[in-house]
Amino acid sequence: MGSDQTTWSWSSETEGVLRRAGWRPDRAVPTDTWEWILRERGSFVPHDAARRFLRAFGGLVTYGWPADPVTTRSAIRFDPLQAEWEDETYARMSREAGTPLYPVGRADEGNSRLGIAEDGRLYIAGDRVELLGVTVEQALDRLIAAQGARGVPRTADVPPGGAEAFWRRLDGVAADDDATERRWSAQTHRVLRAGGWFPGRSVPVTTWESILLESGEYEIHDAARRFLAEFGHVGIPPRAPLDTMPWTDFQLDPLLAMWDAEILDDLGEQAGADLYPLGMVDRRNRYLAMAEDGAVYMGMDSVSLWAATPDEALEKLTRPVRPEALH
Repeated sequence: MGSDQTTWSWSSETEGVLRRAGWRPDRAVPTDTWEWILRERGSFVPHDAARRFLRAFGGLVTYGWPADPVTTRSAIRFDPLQAEWEDETYARMSREAGTPLYPVGRADEGNSRLGIAEDGRLYIAGDRVELLGVTVEQALDRLIAAQGARGVPRTADVPPGGAEAFWRRLDGVAADDDATERRWSAQTHRVLRAGGWFPGRSVPVTTWESILLESGEYEIHDAARRFLAEFGHVGIPPRAPLDTMPWTDFQLDPLLAMWDAEILDDLGEQAGADLYPLGMVDRRNRYLAMAEDGAVYMGMDSVSLWAATPDEALEKLTRPVRPEALH
């Protein structure tokens, strides 16, 4: 399937940065996964301009070149799921812009949100909403030029709200006291519900599957497909200071391994299994990956068997490492 637009009028710098991030003229990834989760976690309704943009650029992270600590911090992340649980924020942005905005990512350490209007105009919101350009090409030229200058057009101290939103949801989730058909402990059930899971959840995984096959030649197997359909993009966000975290943080997002196929291949060789990435744990210091038999492994330089089954893996991930922090 070809891209919606094969000819782009942008600078050579923009062209180079996007290509190093994995873009190509015929790129056209499916958007089903993002759309499903954003409807689930904010009632976001996609429009055609958002679909066209995300098919071409969704999942890319631009670090500039060469990558260094500054350009990494100012990276543009075309990940619409950065807006999960933020429907009120985007409603305010839409009112200020005077047009409905659909999330397409973030910039500047997550402080600046990116949204696209139905007419294809791209906006950035830090401490206020700004139009980046009347065309996608103009907007991307401006963003990438600003990144290369070690900044973005607007900078605001607006940290991503995932951690506090998680704790608010956790407070609102009642413990599961019905032990008749319980898969996990009551505490695990409660934490997973706060992290975005619910019974019967079934996410289309086509977006993740397509991007990972394209970027790292990852071949998904049935065990990973079933797991991600139920638990994809569920997690416990990190919170500072560290000693206020009862659990180790984790994010079940397979795109975190987008450019690390060599690492996952090495871990698979050590494990003697075909491993498919599930996400990362502990401030993204270790990967979680699943074998074809459903066993879950963890590692970075070396690998270890984390759990023999998916449910056991989730029970262990939600086991308190600092029980005193729960009080």
